[in-house]
Amino acid sequence: MRFIHTADWQLGMTRHFLDGEAQPRFSQARLDAVGTIGQLAVDEGCEFVVASGDVFESNQIDRQVLTRALDAMAATPEVTFYLLPGNHDPLNAASIFRSNTFRERRQPNVVVLEDSVPIQVAEDVELVAAPWTSKRPLQDLVDQACAAAVPSAALRIIVGHGALDSRSPDATDPALISLERLEERVETGEIHYVALGDRHSTTDEGTTGRVWYSGAPEPTDYREEDPGNVLVVDLEPGQIEVTPRSVGRWCFLQRHSHLTSDADIDSLEQWLDALENKQRAVVKLSLVGSLALGQKERLDRLLDHFADLLAALETWERRSDLVVVPDDAETSALGLSGFASDALGDLRELAQSPDPAEAVRAQNAMALLHRLVRSAS
Repeated sequence: MRFIHTADWQLGMTRHFLDGEAQPRFSQARLDAVGTIGQLAVDEGCEFVVASGDVFESNQIDRQVLTRALDAMAATPEVTFYLLPGNHDPLNAASIFRSNTFRERRQPNVVVLEDSVPIQVAEDVELVAAPWTSKRPLQDLVDQACAAAVPSAALRIIVGHGALDSRSPDATDPALISLERLEERVETGEIHYVALGDRHSTTDEGTTGRVWYSGAPEPTDYREEDPGNVLVVDLEPGQIEVTPRSVGRWCFLQRHSHLTSDADIDSLEQWLDALENKQRAVVKLSLVGSLALGQKERLDRLLDHFADLLAALETWERRSDLVVVPDDAETSALGLSGFASDALGDLRELAQSPDPAEAVRAQNAMALLHRLVRSAS
């Protein structure tokens, strides 16, 4: 029996660093991923798709997003999509899953996992779900669902959402999922696969090979280690095979650049130019080092150019420390003398100040002075 495990679609998600037309393209890519997952299920001969929480970014998304999501799932009527409410879209009074639009537009191949009653999804195969009904549960919902399920000889797939206690630094959170108890249930044959959502990186948890986070089908952040996947799961009595399949088209990249010369700027330019699918790449740069005024102007032009090509180009301010100081040739070219020359010397010293604010003010003053003198000449 084969199925697809996915999670964290978060349809309707926005990102503050995406300007202009980049945000609509990012949103559309997440909707397109739903259609890609449905078609992959058809191509792979999967019985169904299970989405382990956070199908939607919130319970207040635009109706258009919901309508298009339902249409994307309806495009493969032979595949059933089982949707678990998560922390972003809990099954509360305001739930998107209970909205008029959802009820009216949902096709028969879309099933919401509203409770923990086992659902037969194939011969001798059951889903046991742990839906979120609020944003702050006070217990381990997955353990609670497992404990409540009447024992069965069927292969059982547990569908849950949230952080495992083995990964969380907050041991006092009552909603943490116990990995130890899950593995005990796997070892005794009570459950046979745990399909988790919440962690956006594809991750095999524990030692059994049966507890997995699928990760998000499209990346959402720089910190994600292996996003952009779904899992094709082959489950039979006594054996399992889990295969990640890449479906994501966007990427989030970070780069640390130490800049002290034109060659360093060349290297950064070559790296940026070599990026594939620039319109779907979000890049954050950490820039440190020391550049002359002319080099800094060249760097600014370079960054402006790639900001137009990329989906987003950010500078990581907290990890950037780029000092700009005129070199001797630039200083001599200004032709300053007397008081003006002394003032420029003072600014060059201040530009090396350990006080970041003072250094930046001095650098800006030198850059302004350089531009004024050049324009006057």
